[in-house]
Amino acid sequence: MKEFALLFRHVGDFEALPESEKTLVEKKWQDWIGSIAAQGKLKGDKGIRLASGGKILKPAGVMTDGPFVEIRECLGGLIVVKADTLEEAVTLAHGCPAMERGGSVEVRPIMI
Repeated sequence: MKEFALLFRHVGDFEALPESEKTLVEKKWQDWIGSIAAQGKLKGDKGIRLASGGKILKPAGVMTDGPFVEIRECLGGLIVVKADTLEEAVTLAHGCPAMERGGSVEVRPIMI
């Protein structure tokens, strides 16, 4: 079985949502990731959720703030799944809550 990273790209800021909506969104994520875990396809016991801020290091030691607001989508987190093929990993990505809010899921094989 191979490993694949499912990278979640989001549109909008989760922290800006009202508390009631945050709770619903978090439940959808828990249910979706739980369904992958129930199939024995999740590596580890949870995903990795990234904060919205950070720094970007460029050549020659140039450092900037990031991610930038002008970028439509930002990387919000990832999980690692186990699948026999890329197509199976893509199938696991279906139903990802990020897509309900205009985001996307990038599925990438992990080179070991």
